[in-house]
Amino acid sequence: MSKIVIVEDEKPAARRLERLLTALDHAVFKKLYSVEEAIEWFQKEPEVDLIFLDIQLSDGLSFEIFEQVDIEADLIFTTAYDEYALKAFKLNSIDYLLKPIDNEELQLALKKFDKRKSSQSIDADLLKRMLLQPQKDKVYKTRFSVKIGERLKTYSAEEVACFESSDKATCLVTLEGKHYVIDESLNQLEPKLSTQDFFRINRSHIIHYQAIQDMVSYSSSRIKINLKALDQPVIVSRERVKDFKTWIG
Repeated sequence: MSKIVIVEDEKPAARRLERLLTALDHAVFKKLYSVEEAIEWFQKEPEVDLIFLDIQLSDGLSFEIFEQVDIEADLIFTTAYDEYALKAFKLNSIDYLLKPIDNEELQLALKKFDKRKSSQSIDADLLKRMLLQPQKDKVYKTRFSVKIGERLKTYSAEEVACFESSDKATCLVTLEGKHYVIDESLNQLEPKLSTQDFFRINRSHIIHYQAIQDMVSYSSSRIKINLKALDQPVIVSRERVKDFKTWIG
């Protein structure tokens, strides 16, 4: 029996995937819900056969797990990322499954796993480069429409200071400090934004490079950022400081 682990921050999605696997006679050994939890668990239990891995977790990107722990396992990504990012990740995985996971596609992915039984370790540096560097074929979103009463107004990416999530709503914040509620969540927006211009600094903010006024070292190796459009500073989460420094140059 293969030792299968699910790494997924959305518990309903993790439970659904477990039910699908159980119905296909594949038992789930462990479910993990964050980068931090996964690192701690894999440090004690590194011997795993197959990992179902979401890319964007609540406390960071899942490749961070493999920077901290050496794991020899096969991967199947379960993600909402578009086809261009997925092509890159496919180089180091058995397969990827778009959410919501289709049962037939899951069966095909498991057949690939059964055939391969790979023992190659994950190349964390390669995964990071593929996620953080723009893909040549990728077309990023450059204009954003907002609703003002019955009217629609568009803003270019250069006019956006940040995207902010608060009280179950997502807002586009302009460099002038105007806030507009939009339909997409930060998780939905993130893969559509140019990684040269935008960076997700924490669970609640994706910021634009040109909106940064100044940056100050903060407690526990974090960074405090003052943005042109916001009255209060925003904090780069501890898990993202290293990648933020790379992004900022």
